[in-house]
Amino acid sequence: MTRIFVLAVAAAAAAPQLGAQAPLPPAGQQIAGAVLPLPVDQRALATVMGYGADGKLAVIRKGTGDMICLASDPKQKEFHAACYHNDMEPFMARGRALRASGVTGGQVDTVRFREVKEGKLKLPKGPSAMFQIFGDGYDAVKNEVEKPSLLYVVYIPFSTGKTTGLPEKPYGKAPWVMFPGTPKAHIMFTPGM
Repeated sequence: MTRIFVLAVAAAAAAPQLGAQAPLPPAGQQIAGAVLPLPVDQRALATVMGYGADGKLAVIRKGTGDMICLASDPKQKEFHAACYHNDMEPFMARGRALRASGVTGGQVDTVRFREVKEGKLKLPKGPSAMFQIFGDGYDAVKNEVEKPSLLYVVYIPFSTGKTTGLPEKPYGKAPWVMFPGTPKAHIMFTPGM
């Protein structure tokens, strides 16, 4: 009876735990996946923020280029990596800080927009690019995203359709201005243009 009990305990310990978190990907793997949205010639130069054992986002590679890439959150089932021009970091970092403090949804932008208006939060002086990739998962061996979907934007704070000549709503596969007239105004590009 004791032997059966010991075997049962050993088997239970070896079995996958329901709800157990996936292991933290090593820094090299996080970096490889994080830079995938970027053009190939920018990947080696990007600063990359990834996740540590504490689950917090921090710089895991300091780059010499103009782009910052965020590794996919290992707590999420879907893969998502984003890279943006370093001039956008104050705006992006403030959004992350607000979400970490419990601010959710549209309230994040309400706070950031108010802080921009008050001069507390600085925006870039010119256009700033962002590249993103989404997918069902990530194959580390192949360094490929499963069922990838790409998204490209160029931030142009406070711009509108009138100031750019672009439509303010999706128009076929043409670029368009999203969130016109706000600090978060940006040109949306359709992959495959």
